[in-house]
Amino acid sequence: MVQNIFKGLGIALITPFQEDGSVDYDALKRLVQYQLDNGADFFCILATTGETPTLTAEEKLTIKNLIVEIVQARVPILMGCGGNNTAAVVEELHTADLKGIDGILSVCPYYNKPSQEGLYQHFRAIAAATELPVVLYNVPGRTGVNLKAETTVRLARDCHNIVAIKEASGNLEQVDEIIKNKPRDFDVISGDDSLTFPMVSCGAVGVISVIGNALPREFSKMIRLQMRGEYDPARIIHHRFTDLFSLLFVDGNPAGVKAMLSEMGFIKNVLRLPLVPMRIKNMQRMSDILKELKI
Repeated sequence: MVQNIFKGLGIALITPFQEDGSVDYDALKRLVQYQLDNGADFFCILATTGETPTLTAEEKLTIKNLIVEIVQARVPILMGCGGNNTAAVVEELHTADLKGIDGILSVCPYYNKPSQEGLYQHFRAIAAATELPVVLYNVPGRTGVNLKAETTVRLARDCHNIVAIKEASGNLEQVDEIIKNKPRDFDVISGDDSLTFPMVSCGAVGVISVIGNALPREFSKMIRLQMRGEYDPARIIHHRFTDLFSLLFVDGNPAGVKAMLSEMGFIKNVLRLPLVPMRIKNMQRMSDILKELKI
């Protein structure tokens, strides 16, 4: 089986925009370097938090190449490649420029709500279409369908290059069932910042994090402490960010983390429609919390 290299703090990378809505490549360079300098273990690019549905094919390729150039193979890069048309995803894997990419993150098909057998066949076809490691992405709150634990384990056993799952179901019982029954070389990665502490405590190997865009040093420290079995100091960090976790998503993702990064001076607080910036009252609350945390 192919080994999973996506462990520790993964950054669910945002896409910065200029005031006119164009991609702010200079801000992206600064942001990636900041994350590299402050504990990022890998990057997850061109996925949900990156507002990928609003990017053109040319923008996506430019972003990918820029990140590969900055990272210089210092940490692995996981790239989003998924959809609800299996044949189209397979074709993309056959034709896309994947130079410098270390693995594929593929989300459960959305909107058309396939059965568990349909999900199994979908991901099996994707795994067969690439030699790269594949990380499944289960986020039923967005897709409308839950990849059940038994289907995840079945895929892990049957497909040698399906190496992990980003679990964002919010169901710790399901997470525990996967960890209990999975093959040894298959890993669970948290897809929810607020549940990372309990999930790593149960055996997850890290997180693909939204808050890590802004606070990589603090969040990576929590994960590293847990990995060493130092749960008490890790729990203290987890509890410091409880209020931020809930505030990050109250106006949708990535509106919360973009507001935070704007407050910290990294980017302009601009999103592409249909997403809009965080409401002013919530931005003020976030500013107050950051001041309390002295960040």
